[in-house]
Amino acid sequence: MKRPLLIAPSILSADFTRLEEAVALVERAGADLIHVDVMDGHFVPNLTIGPPVVKALKRVANVPLDVHLMIDNADETVQWYLDAGADIVVVHVEACNHLHRVMQTIHKAGAQAGVSLNPGTPVSAIEGIIGEVDYVLVMSVNPGFGGQAFIPGSVAKIEEIARLAAERGVSPRIAVDGGIDVVTAPLVTAAGADMLIAGSAVFCAEDPTAAIAAIRSAAVTRLV
Repeated sequence: MKRPLLIAPSILSADFTRLEEAVALVERAGADLIHVDVMDGHFVPNLTIGPPVVKALKRVANVPLDVHLMIDNADETVQWYLDAGADIVVVHVEACNHLHRVMQTIHKAGAQAGVSLNPGTPVSAIEGIIGEVDYVLVMSVNPGFGGQAFIPGSVAKIEEIARLAAERGVSPRIAVDGGIDVVTAPLVTAAGADMLIAGSAVFCAEDPTAAIAAIRSAAVTRLV
């Protein structure tokens, strides 16, 4: 049986001067989680937010916070985001020296742990850790900025992750981040994804409620 599809609007595309309103808006629109992109200006070419903003978001959010650490030093700083209230913490395989230890730290804090793959990183990079994670996040754009076009090769990567998980007898959620809209959502869910992260398609839409509903409807047609 397929798990329910999760949709996590990314506040990277929201108005940072009105984040509380943005969270409330997408919660009313049916968001299952709030995706929070933490960028350090080193691992990715952009600088966003840190633990104080995550802590502030936790105070106003009624759905889980999915905190995506696109940073060089997640090994040393992951506890900061756990202490700030992150419900899910996703780190990059390319940026962690001790990935298994980071997964243990996240789980010990009672949060769910995820690992992310950049477009140029092969699925083989997570073969040794896939049994320890709750989420695998496929970056379907090069991380750093919202509004980029979906990379078509991401579909094959999702399929490969789904096969690897089945072979290992594990079932992490497969999330996809980048270029998700009504066109790409059914492609990735058909490949095995069951969590969609959408930024520009939601926050830049004239009607974010209708945008989330349309993405969910398009995606679910390929999950049944």
